[in-house]
Amino acid sequence: MAIRVLTRPTSHRVIASTCKPPPSLANPKLRCFSSIHSVFHRYGFPISQIPNLLSKNQFLLNSNASDIEKSLKILTSLKPSQELLVSVVSSCPSVLEFEFLKDWEMGISNVNSSMVLNVLEVSRKFSLGPETLSRCIQRLKGLGFSDGTVTRVLGGFPMVIVMDENGLGERIQFWVGIGFDTKQIDRIFNLFPSILVFGEFEELGFTLDATRREVVRDPSVLRLELGELSRCLELLGSLKCRVPIKEKIYSEGAFRAGIEVKRRVDCLCRYGLIRRDAFKVLWKEPRAITYEIKDIEKKIEFLIHRMKFDVLWLVDVPEYLGVNFEKQIVPRYNVIEYLRSKGGLANKVGLKGLIKLSRLIFHNLYVKPYPECEIMFGRFAGDVEVNNKHPVGMWKLFKPKKYPESSKEDLENIKGLFG
Repeated sequence: MAIRVLTRPTSHRVIASTCKPPPSLANPKLRCFSSIHSVFHRYGFPISQIPNLLSKNQFLLNSNASDIEKSLKILTSLKPSQELLVSVVSSCPSVLEFEFLKDWEMGISNVNSSMVLNVLEVSRKFSLGPETLSRCIQRLKGLGFSDGTVTRVLGGFPMVIVMDENGLGERIQFWVGIGFDTKQIDRIFNLFPSILVFGEFEELGFTLDATRREVVRDPSVLRLELGELSRCLELLGSLKCRVPIKEKIYSEGAFRAGIEVKRRVDCLCRYGLIRRDAFKVLWKEPRAITYEIKDIEKKIEFLIHRMKFDVLWLVDVPEYLGVNFEKQIVPRYNVIEYLRSKGGLANKVGLKGLIKLSRLIFHNLYVKPYPECEIMFGRFAGDVEVNNKHPVGMWKLFKPKKYPESSKEDLENIKGLFG
């Protein structure tokens, strides 16, 4: 008996399923994301920043990848540094709108790249065309600025393109009133283009004489950016500290106090704090405003390199900048390091435990049980005389008055009276 084996032909569905394209290619949105991501990567954008840039700017995801590439090609033709290109695009992604750049393309060739990118960023935010830049250049030249100074001003303070002619004229008259001639003013603006913000000083209530005095005393005042001084004065106005500290801060006037705040904020930022955290540290520890910059730097260097703490600890323990370096920070650190090396510490002592404890509590916890730490600590060492709270002899004022003893005759008279 013959046996017939029947076979079913392979289903076309099965074959089709084995040839299914990858999800990244099947989903149009993912394909778009992938292609735009690839464009930014080719133009040198950090691969870790691209997803965040795209997710926060729907405008880019709705754009054509080829248009974005054309826009990037126009910007890179200016030969900017990679850092500048990434910075401008990250802060104002709409500068990549192709139609916007097409209007500017002819007018931005062979021009300083940093100036153009900064101007493009401002122009895009305020929906301005190339004719606005042209009018601004003519106004600046009409005020006596050389070509080099015009470029420096537009690169250092691009917001100048939204200032009207009267506003620019007032800024120039400010310097004429101080006593500078046209050539000197041109040189000043070339060196410090951001001084167009000097109109802010008058708005803050400072007189011409006060401003002139501070400029002569400290030319770095010319580097102030728009809003910097007002932010520093706002901090000073909100301080909650003892009267003697506030008087010391304002000892040379409000203008100088604001400048000193700015210098200390810059100092903290140089060590890695963002500006918001730097202002927060100074607000919590106003004593730091009264200390010399070199003393603040000395404490931070010790914190980072000797104590091995991150600079961000200053945000949580700003008191570190307010205590005495030689009398408090170093002795306490030496005691803790000694105990740690001897295995005398059950728990790790952080910056809070090192700084925020009172002297007496710190002494009782870490010094008193270990006599060898007395000399390191110094304050309560046995050979150091602790001053009394009252001057010598003060106890005599509180001693009860001593009356004279009664005589034998007085006693006889008292007995007779009650006899």
